[in-house]
Amino acid sequence: MDNRIGELQVFLRVAEAGSFSEAARQLLMTPSTISRLIARIEARLGVKLIERSTRHLALTDEGRLLYERGGALLADFDAFERELAQGAGTPGGTLRVNASVPFGTLALEPLLPEFWEAYPRVLVDLSLSDELVDLYMDRTDIAFRVGALTESSLIARRIGVARRKIVASPAYLARHGTPRSIAELDGHNCLAFNFRRTAPVWPIREGGRILDRMVTGTLLANNGETVRRLAVAGAGLARLGDFHVRDDMAAGRLVEVLPDSGDEEEIHALHLGGPLLPQRVRAFLDFMVPRLQAFLRRGG
Repeated sequence: MDNRIGELQVFLRVAEAGSFSEAARQLLMTPSTISRLIARIEARLGVKLIERSTRHLALTDEGRLLYERGGALLADFDAFERELAQGAGTPGGTLRVNASVPFGTLALEPLLPEFWEAYPRVLVDLSLSDELVDLYMDRTDIAFRVGALTESSLIARRIGVARRKIVASPAYLARHGTPRSIAELDGHNCLAFNFRRTAPVWPIREGGRILDRMVTGTLLANNGETVRRLAVAGAGLARLGDFHVRDDMAAGRLVEVLPDSGDEEEIHALHLGGPLLPQRVRAFLDFMVPRLQAFLRRGG
């Protein structure tokens, strides 16, 4: 299957925004991705749709025709989907969900059997990754994200707050000592992440402010679960969400250090905006959000 409707939506957004960069900001994409999509449409059609310069862009005659006719086609398609949704009974179909590995395994997965009892016709396509996904490009219906949100056309429903804790195993602390100040982190093996969007830093509360502190260690991982397991194994210090380490702390496998240095990050459920929200998306959010809020309120 191709994605001509998706490509058309991108083209229409570029035409309305007047620039690749503004369309990219609204769609949570990169300008280079937008440029490649437009080039792909032009190559397929064999016509030039947009005249580009360093300062502005303008639609060609063919581009204006595609904008007018394409917009009408999408409006008809939206009306058709609305008719289908109004005529449907129990929500069904494929629902693509993305979440971080820890939040997905600990919070979402245990709730899925109960969800399917209520909505047996919904196929949940669940992807777990601590990297941010582009909802549009990855055809994701709902993404659960931890951390600050950027301005976008996405709709956000707040789930709650995760407090970040610095933890280590008793065995690691017995060998290397317990840090008593933030400065002493420099002498410890700090397990960090390798996300392309971040440097190896830990946001840490110092003097009432949250500051990014550079850390060093022997691990850069792409997901929090790997970091947690290695912290339990005694490899070093880790900075993880309270919901992620609550069981390990209750069992004595991990101990919190520098408790006054923890910061907080909000968790949201994100989905694409627009007046039409598929029944399966609405049903999943209405079911999951209050239960996930209760999960986070249990604390660490």
